[in-house]
Amino acid sequence: MNAGLLVIILLLGLAFLGFPIYIALGIGTLAALNMAGMPALVLPQKLFAGMNSSSLLAIPFFILAGNIMSRSITVKLIDVANAIIGWIRGSVAVVTVLASALFGAISGSGVATASAIGGITIPAMQREGYPSEFSTAIASISSILGPIIPPSITLIVYASITNVSVSQLFMGSVIPGILLAGSLIVYALVYGKKNNLPAHEKQTPKQIGHAFKEGIWALLMPIIILGGIFGGIFTPTEAAAVAVVYALIISLTVYRDMKLSELPQVFVEASVSTATIMMMVGLSKASSYVVVTSGLPQQLLDVFTSITSNRIVILLLLNLLFLIIGMLMEANAAIIMMTPILTPLLTAFNIDALQFGIVMSFNLCIGLVTPPVGLCLLICNQIAKTRLMKALKAMMPMLLISVIVLMLITYIPALTTWLPSMIKT
Repeated sequence: MNAGLLVIILLLGLAFLGFPIYIALGIGTLAALNMAGMPALVLPQKLFAGMNSSSLLAIPFFILAGNIMSRSITVKLIDVANAIIGWIRGSVAVVTVLASALFGAISGSGVATASAIGGITIPAMQREGYPSEFSTAIASISSILGPIIPPSITLIVYASITNVSVSQLFMGSVIPGILLAGSLIVYALVYGKKNNLPAHEKQTPKQIGHAFKEGIWALLMPIIILGGIFGGIFTPTEAAAVAVVYALIISLTVYRDMKLSELPQVFVEASVSTATIMMMVGLSKASSYVVVTSGLPQQLLDVFTSITSNRIVILLLLNLLFLIIGMLMEANAAIIMMTPILTPLLTAFNIDALQFGIVMSFNLCIGLVTPPVGLCLLICNQIAKTRLMKALKAMMPMLLISVIVLMLITYIPALTTWLPSMIKT
């Protein structure tokens, strides 16, 4: 058996049995190294090399900033959105989408977005008479905006494997994120009107002004972070550190809704999440080395070219592949596993690495709400305490919207490459 193929088989098999992804990846790599007759010393060498990247420093900071936000700033963001559009039918669903987008603009994590935003808006929707399955569905699908809208942890992982700039990837994901958020908002409004969902009284300008005054510090956070990155004031890594400092200052001294005694727990949670991702990234370097030296990427290229030489069809096949992988595997692990294998294919078919990274990330993020893994769906379903199949059925139109946006960014390269080309970094 091909050593590279053994890595993938063991990774999928052990993950299916319930092993943590990083342990499954480590076992698979060790077994493949042994099969290929390579020294086991390759594993720690490549593991360290994989983690030895300055761009990866952004990951722990963005995770920490998201954890701090979920305890303080998130509520203010939701209050502002509610003040503006609370009078529209289906407004709480729209608020869920907007709040998820704003939260994602700091945390970069879908799971964090599902927990923080879903934990607040799902009970709010249920109290107002929204169907529980719809509440679960809109919160779940909105949570994938976390890793799509910049900054994105999945894109940072992709950048660490390739030579693509993190800032360029962030800029390229802005339009896809806006397209998805806008489409979900339109659907929520149509659903609200069609099903006669409840609406609040329209707020007076004075009340809206008060909500903005209370939430201004929360609203400034994504503006400072994204504005700083795109304006060239600081790098994504520096922006992540700024996000943590800003979130701490605002939460502890301005809003004062987070206590110093909570900080140890916040740091521990962020450390555990960071350690898991960093181990996966480090081990990916070793597994990628085995996969590439085994000749598997070339064999895969030969298989694809034997099927078709049409670039449009190749992109469609890749999307189908990633939709399936996303159902079975966590997005970061899938990016780590598949990027080195598919690199020769990108070169052969002249597929832009920046566009491909965003398309792959977007595609795999859909897997956050599709069983059997579907972690964001499971989290929101647990919050709503509804039947999973009912929630999945309610989500089908939203999944279709997501796939349509995916096809648009796949076949219209300008949607991902235009903004990076206009703003040089």
